[in-house]
Parts: sequence; structure tokens; C-alpha cells
Amino acid sequence: MEPGNRTEVAKFLLLGLSEEPELQPLIFEFFLSMYLITVFGNLLIIVAVSSDSHLHTPMYFFLSNLSFVDICFTSTTVAKMLWNIQNKSKAITFDGCFTQMYFYILFAGLDDVLLSVMAYDRFVAICHPLHYMDIMNPGLCGLLVLLSCVMMATYSLLHSLMVLRLSFCIDLEIPHFFCEIKQLVIQLACSNTFLNNTVMYFAVGLFGGGPFAGICYSYSKIVSSIHGISSAQGKYKAFSTCASHLSVVSLFYCTGLGVYLSSAATHSSHSSATASVMYTVVTPMLNPFIYSLRNKDIKRALRRFLGMAAIKGPIFLQLKKCQLFQSSKH
Repeated sequence: MEPGNRTEVAKFLLLGLSEEPELQPLIFEFFLSMYLITVFGNLLIIVAVSSDSHLHTPMYFFLSNLSFVDICFTSTTVAKMLWNIQNKSKAITFDGCFTQMYFYILFAGLDDVLLSVMAYDRFVAICHPLHYMDIMNPGLCGLLVLLSCVMMATYSLLHSLMVLRLSFCIDLEIPHFFCEIKQLVIQLACSNTFLNNTVMYFAVGLFGGGPFAGICYSYSKIVSSIHGISSAQGKYKAFSTCASHLSVVSLFYCTGLGVYLSSAATHSSHSSATASVMYTVVTPMLNPFIYSLRNKDIKRALRRFLGMAAIKGPIFLQLKKCQLFQSSKH
């Protein structure tokens, strides 16, 4: 194949999860349902945290940020796929592909880093409970989120700019449902990708291994601290504050690791695309359920919020009727 200059590339073709026409309506309905559940569930978490003053704590501040990132992460990949299926098109422009890749790297990295920040928050809460509010003050919490955003935005921009310098082959079909960086660099690029691969593997070690090591260290200290608690009730209470986060961490890393192990074992791009559904769609969809079902504070805040919404609805209708009645009298 002859390489083409980057500026000559007008568009790529996203082949999606299946090329069978009869399966497209089923795929559309399936992913639309999961996407709506993801957005609605994470929005409920954000609304519950923002509307309840009892949840204005560091743990729930980080949780609401994680929910916002999950909405953006899923929207980055799934929205375009749904649009293409609805319009019976596989095309994505070069600029659109580049933008999608940038935000995919950004939000995937933010998910990873925020999970490690939340592990640090649990470490301080359990191992240093008397100094928790002094250490995890609003300034530090905001700084941790800001640094996470700046760090991942910088890395994502660097990685994306490095892809811009590549030239691509004539065959511009991506056997995936979004512009996944491995597919672009390894499968489609015709120029030398040594530097891209080096940066990619270095980043996986730094932004994947680094936060994971931080999470493991935090939980080793947490387990040690819980082991030192004498009462069984105290141990259960301490562990229950970490159970939801630990479940989300396990889901995130197990699905992410499963994607790369499956793609390495099968060497099939379509198998990799199918496995990618787990951490790009399923994990963000399940996170709100994990936190709401296992967390009494979130459930109480949601009940209060939904109860207020149920009360305000009839009141609003009554006020509207009164206004209409007053206007008709005049």
C-alpha cells in the first residue's frame, strides 16, 4: 500500500461491531438504552450530591466529578456510533476522528486518576480520621481535580499531536466503533510509529500503573488499619465506606485489562471492539448502580430529591392554573 499524506485524508470508515445490516437496528436499540441509562444514572448522582448539603464532603465531591467524566466518556464514543447507525453511514472525518481520540484519551485517563484520588480520600478517612477534614479541605480537593484535568489534557494533546504527524495508508477502514488510538497507530499508519508506540506504552505504565499502585498502597494501609480495629461493628463500618469504590475500581481495571488481554490473545480487531464495550459503555453504566445501591446516603438523597420533585410538580400545575384564572378574570 502506498502511504498518503495526512492532509489528503478526508475521512475514516468506522466498521462498528458488526457489518450485518439486519443487526444494526438491534445494536442501535441496545446501545441507545445503555447510553440513556448511563447518562440518567450519573446525572442522578450529580443532582443528589449537589442538592443535599449532607453530601457536600470530599468523597461525594470526587464521586460527582467521576459521574460527570463517565457521562463524557460514554458520549465521546457511543454518540457517534448511534448517529452513524441511524444515518446508515460509517464515515467520520479526519478532524472528527482526531477530536474523538483526544477526548477518549482525556476522559479514560481522568477516570483512572480520579479513582486513585478517591482511594487516597478513603485512606485519609480511615487511617487519619481525626485530621480528615483538615487534610481533605476544599482547597486540596479542588486542586487534586484541577491537577488531574491539566495532567490528562496535556498528555492527551501530546498523544493526539503525535498521531497528526503520521501518514496513513489507502485503506482507512477502522474495525472499531470509535477512533481507538491503537487501531490508528498500529493498523492504519504507514509511517514509522516507533515514537508513538514508545510514548503509548510509557503512558500505560505511568498513567495506568501509577494510579493502580497508588490504589493498592492506599488499600494496603486501609486493610492494616481496619485489622487494628477491635470491634466487628467498627470493622464493618470502616470497610463499608470503601466497598463501593473498591467495586468500581475492580470493574474498571478488570474490564480494561480484559480488553487488552483478549486483543493480544485473539489478534482480532472485531474481538477487541466487542471487548471495548465493557469499559467504554458497561462500566460507566454500572457505576451509579454500585454507588446508589450500596450507599445509604446516596439513596436517602435520591429519595429526598425525587420526593421534592413529586411535590413540586402538582404545586407548579396549581400555580399555573391560578395564573390562567387570574388572567381570564382580567
